[in-house]
Formats: sequence, C-alpha cells, structure tokens
Amino acid sequence: MTVPRVLPTVMNEAEWSLRPAENPTAFAPEAGHEQHASVCILNGFGRTLGDGIIGLQALSVAIRIGVIPRGVTLFRLPNLPVMVQAIHAVAEFAKRKTLPWDFAGKERRFDPAYSAARVIDMRDFAFDQDFQQTSMIDFFLQRLGIASNSIPPGCKRNTWLAPRVTQTPPLYPPGYILVCPNSSIRLRSMPAAIHAGILREALAVGPVVTQGEVPDELVGQVFHAAPFGALEDLCGLIRHARLVISTDTAMVHLADAFDVPCLAFFPTHRPEWRVRDYPKCRAVMLRSGLPAGIEFPRGPHDEELAHAGWFPHGDDLGWLADVLTPTLARSARGAA
Repeated sequence: MTVPRVLPTVMNEAEWSLRPAENPTAFAPEAGHEQHASVCILNGFGRTLGDGIIGLQALSVAIRIGVIPRGVTLFRLPNLPVMVQAIHAVAEFAKRKTLPWDFAGKERRFDPAYSAARVIDMRDFAFDQDFQQTSMIDFFLQRLGIASNSIPPGCKRNTWLAPRVTQTPPLYPPGYILVCPNSSIRLRSMPAAIHAGILREALAVGPVVTQGEVPDELVGQVFHAAPFGALEDLCGLIRHARLVISTDTAMVHLADAFDVPCLAFFPTHRPEWRVRDYPKCRAVMLRSGLPAGIEFPRGPHDEELAHAGWFPHGDDLGWLADVLTPTLARSARGAA
C-alpha cells in the first residue's frame, strides 16, 4: 500500500537554546538603533490567523535584532475576522491603523498621513510566487529586510505569542486529543469521511474534542468545540490538548506556539513551507494533483482534486490508520 509522504521536522538541543526570550520586553531594538525612525507596513501580515501568527513572529525577530524599530505601524485592512484582530491586539510591539479597501491592491499608491522613514508594501502578498512556494517565515523575514538564513531555526518558531496570552482551560476531560478539520480555504479542509476516521481512531486512546461537526454515530462520544469569541479560549483549547490533529490551518501554528505535539495534513502545500521549524509537528503531504502552493481554487475541478488527495486508494483508508497509529501510540505513552 502506498502511503502519503511523511516528513518529520527535527531540531537539535543546541538550537533550542537559541529561542527568543519569552519575556515580552525582550523584543526591544538593539542599543543604538534609531527608534524614532518610523516604519509602516501595508497589509501587515494579511487577513488570516495563520499568516498573522507567523508574520508577527518575523516582526518580533526583526525588532529584537534592530532591523525594525519597536512601535512599527501595521496598516491593516478593515473588517478582519475577530480572532485575527485579537492576535494583532496582543502584539504590543506594533501599532495598528486601518488601510482603506480602496488601497488593498498595489495598483493604487498609498502614503501614510505622516512622514515615514520606510514603507514596506506587503499588499497582495498571497499572490506572490515566493509566498506560495517558500517557507512563510522566511518570506516574511525577507520582506522585512532580513536574510532568513541568518536567523537560527529556533527563532523561527512562534515563540512571541504564548507569554502574551492567558490560556483559559476548557471544560473538557484532561488529556484530550483535539481534531481540527476545517480550514478557511475549502481546498484544505478535511472531507467528512477522513474526519470521522480520525475521530474513531483517536477515541481508542482517550477523550476527543473536535472543531468540526460530530458524526451522528459518534454523538455522545466526541466533544464538539464551538467557535470561540475570545483568543484566550482558543489558545486554552490548544494549550491543554495533549495532541492536535489538523489539516493545514492556523491551529498547526498555534500548536507550535504552545509547544503541543501535532499531526498535520497538507493537501496543497509542501510541509517545509509551513512547519519546517516545528520540532513537535509530524507532517503528512497528500498527493492531490494540484499545483504546489496553490492558494485559491481556480474552479470546481480544483476542489475535486483536493478531495481526491485524501483518498489515494478510493474508499480504503488503511493509509490513514497507518499514519495515525504511531502518533496516537506516542501520545498514549506520553499521557501514561
């Protein structure tokens, strides 16, 4: 039986010592940096939660090494999702202003209402070939003016977030496994049969919580996590899980932020573009037939291809059990 390619991510102990300090005040510019020199970023790290988490990690690194001054202004598009706004609100090292919709694309020049020493234009970055086919953290570092290979892997993890958010414990049994089947892009969401298969396998190990709809046959056995309105609740859901099983979505990046083991499935992107620096993430790359790095469906056929990538052997989901078994076994041993 052919199994989708599994790519572990590895970090040695020496690299762990290079993680940024987890005190929020540690992200100050180096001595001698001209902190009065204003910098603004247009469409500073997009409209999705995952982009925001990773982009703000890159920005925190840039501030720490003095490439960007503390208090940089992020011009954000209006009407962002509540959780995206919440992520940016806890990043006290940056100011936020509104970028009018009329200036969402690069075809119209936008100037701040004040003199800025530097304007970093990230508008429409989701359509940039480099963004689609490179590591997200490397892309953001490079756009901020940092040679990505000069930053150690441990500093490319999402360490900026945890010390800034109180993680509210959820009312679920301890030691639960969290399943996250839904993505903001339908191309990356788990099909119902895959989601149900994961829930059944995970129930054999312990309590299971899912952000998706609980299948009828598992009602009463699996807990459903309704959408949260507060960042503290979402972070608590991740922080107190013993394992996260997710499609390619922001929950994978939150799992790294809170140092929680994760099994992540990638229908459209190569895992190294997303989780290369996450030591506790085991990545599974699906063979969907889609162009690598595709961000948006070009038509209904792309959604069909994405769906087929989860079913390399038709209705036979033996490959899924083969992937889940060792991960769940390790999780069970860790909880013992």
